[in-house]
Amino acid sequence: MDRERVVACLSGGVDSSVAAALLVEAGCDVVGVFLRSGATGAPAGERQGCCSVEDALDARRVADRLGIPFYALNMEREFGRLIDRFAADYAAGRTPNPCVLCNRWLKFGHVLRFADQVGAAAVASGHYARVAPEAGRVALRRARDRRKDQSYVLAVLEQAQLARVRFPLGALTKEEVRAMARARGLLRVADKPDSQELCFVAGDYRDLLRERLPADAPALAPGEVRDTAGRLRGTHAGTAGYTVGQRRGLGIGGAGAPLYVVRTEPARRLVVVGGAADLGAGGLLAEEATWVGRRLGPGEQARGRAQLRAHGAAHPVTVTCTGPDAFEATFDAPARAVVPGQAVVVYDEADDAVQLAGWIRAALPAVAGARA
Repeated sequence: MDRERVVACLSGGVDSSVAAALLVEAGCDVVGVFLRSGATGAPAGERQGCCSVEDALDARRVADRLGIPFYALNMEREFGRLIDRFAADYAAGRTPNPCVLCNRWLKFGHVLRFADQVGAAAVASGHYARVAPEAGRVALRRARDRRKDQSYVLAVLEQAQLARVRFPLGALTKEEVRAMARARGLLRVADKPDSQELCFVAGDYRDLLRERLPADAPALAPGEVRDTAGRLRGTHAGTAGYTVGQRRGLGIGGAGAPLYVVRTEPARRLVVVGGAADLGAGGLLAEEATWVGRRLGPGEQARGRAQLRAHGAAHPVTVTCTGPDAFEATFDAPARAVVPGQAVVVYDEADDAVQLAGWIRAALPAVAGARA
């Protein structure tokens, strides 16, 4: 009987390394791949995201240890598309989440096409999540280790992609994964810290924006900082340096109560700040929807729990379909810091299975008198 061929994404970290090892032990014909961003590397001795030279070497060492073939895929053009979206979001006053798009476009987009070329049935990674056939679809569920759950960053995957992905770590905890790495002699990566930075940014992301955006882009131009009442509170060097909910780095002294960024308006070169209560939103509008569970029809509603960031709280909501690729989510109670440009992921009411996901287009005001 032929073994199932699986392409394993190797990032050079402990999670992807153990995931590949488990596939080998399960009898799969595993092919290891490392994604090269083509971005300028960080200074010698410094790590950069999950695509550094150090990570590439570690990924190759793991492949050698496991006895599997190893390929480094040049993804410079694909990463360029990702960076263009990153810059365009900031230019429009949104705060991007490129890691979510990377999963859809690159790890489970371009790599799946590579899998077709080498005759592989699936692509695997070290993400903490679970997939399983359910009622004629592929369900995406949270990982057993809720602290490490990554279903949020995978929720934009289409059904055709989910049908061909493998997440060997979905039922494991981080501590168990590190112990497995040690037991298998993967000592170089066993205690390696998790990557926290954007792999295509070395240094200040605003330097990258200056390279990608026109010199006269309003988002890079100096302007005013005003509060929600219109009072001048200070100045800024460009709205691209601010995001909704930000408190530090505002350069506003003597404000008394803490101030937060409520919104940015690049066209007006304006940053608006307010108190904590001003961050409360009654709901949101989302676009580019991915219907992981049952697709809703126009005007159809469903209950669920909406997560607004990778490891944030899940808020009870009513979702209303407003178009083929759009929906509105109304919170039972106001939620803080609904950030345009970020992903919103709606889980079922049991808060386990992903129902749908989309990109936040706008926050909706909280009902007068409601408490965040």
